[in-house]
Amino acid sequence: MKLVLFGATGMVGSRIATEASARGHQVVAVSRSGQSPVPGVTATAADASDPAKVAELVAGADAVGSACVPPRDGSDPREPFLALNHSLVEGVRDAGVHRLVIVGGAGTLEVAPGEAACDQPGFPEEYLPEALAHRDALAYLRTEVDDLDWTYISPAAEIGPGERTGEFRIGGDRMLTDAGGQSRISAEDYAMAFVDQLEMPVHPHGRMSVAY
Repeated sequence: MKLVLFGATGMVGSRIATEASARGHQVVAVSRSGQSPVPGVTATAADASDPAKVAELVAGADAVGSACVPPRDGSDPREPFLALNHSLVEGVRDAGVHRLVIVGGAGTLEVAPGEAACDQPGFPEEYLPEALAHRDALAYLRTEVDDLDWTYISPAAEIGPGERTGEFRIGGDRMLTDAGGQSRISAEDYAMAFVDQLEMPVHPHGRMSVAY
């Protein structure tokens, strides 16, 4: 499989590139820096907010992945992140590629039916703008993108570098927690779940979640 991965040098994106490459897939790692996150992986510099460039890069790919994150410069990230996702989808469409898998956010996961984590009292204020930006992106996919085979994958509430155990659970819109009430996943295991969905999609046109 040929995978074009945007945001490939970030904490999650680099692990997705590593996992996909280790499974023998051809990975094109796209980032603003153009650095390769994995030895031997083809890297190129580009911005996902340029739909023409997206279309050029993904032409002929079997799947496109996005590990892009909202702006973290203190500005309101909602409008630029939504615009980026519009551009990404437009470029994928123009190239005739149908499979798109996106790294999502955890703040939009439900802690009770119809109640998102980011709407609860006590949700960390510093994470709220990014959570709302991810909510806008998910709503866009759900309401306006019915012609692509997309999957939006939300991690657990806590995600960071760790071990690749291969032992995790897959869910839907509900936030998954362990026996101690914690919602956690390593970036390595998240990457496994991400590449699993690229290889054998079981959540088309929808959101899934990954946690221990």
